[in-house]
Amino acid sequence: MRVAIIENTRVTHHGQVGIALHEAAATIDLYKPFADGRLPEPGSFDALVVFGGEQSARDDHTHPYLPALAALMAESGARGHAVLGICLGAQLLARGLGAENRLGAAPEFGWCDVTLTDEGRADPVLSHLPATFPIFQWHSDTFTLPDGTIRLAGSGTATNQSFRIHRATYAMQFHFEASRAVVADWNRQFPDAVERNSPGWLDIHHPAHAPVKGAAADAVGLAIARAWVALI
Repeated sequence: MRVAIIENTRVTHHGQVGIALHEAAATIDLYKPFADGRLPEPGSFDALVVFGGEQSARDDHTHPYLPALAALMAESGARGHAVLGICLGAQLLARGLGAENRLGAAPEFGWCDVTLTDEGRADPVLSHLPATFPIFQWHSDTFTLPDGTIRLAGSGTATNQSFRIHRATYAMQFHFEASRAVVADWNRQFPDAVERNSPGWLDIHHPAHAPVKGAAADAVGLAIARAWVALI
């Protein structure tokens, strides 16, 4: 299988998604449009993965490739390719499908609980998870549910945490790719941003949170990644 991966910021961890793709012996084509504006040609891949970034899904003035990426995600899903949008990627998929991006409306940070809908409990990717599970979040924006999609999960802060459309097109607002090792590296790479989002987080991260919610989130994240890759 050939998978196009879009990175939207200079520090991007493939994390649990990378593990699942490696296990499946996927061929990876890597794109960094934040640096050069380049995107894959439609139909040149079996699956498209779009990771997060610090920009919003509507920051066209600083990241002029965003409208084309949102359209590519929507078009690829409609053509039957597997598409996965994580955090910013989920917000861009929602944009490409005609939904509203709500900026600054739903801040979440850290390991937060997400609850599956009835449809999520029957979904081929999410059905093997607990009804409510902890997973890492780092976002302030959210989106309305695009027409024709199936809402799969929500939280108290962001009603639309995940949706599905077409054969294997998924939006995941939460960072299921973020294992404890990824979170630890974010702590090292972005200490000021972490402190702004959650004062004191750097002091309590390992002893208080990582062994409990972090360990559970690791298992959940890898299960999601493997289940989605199996659909490609």
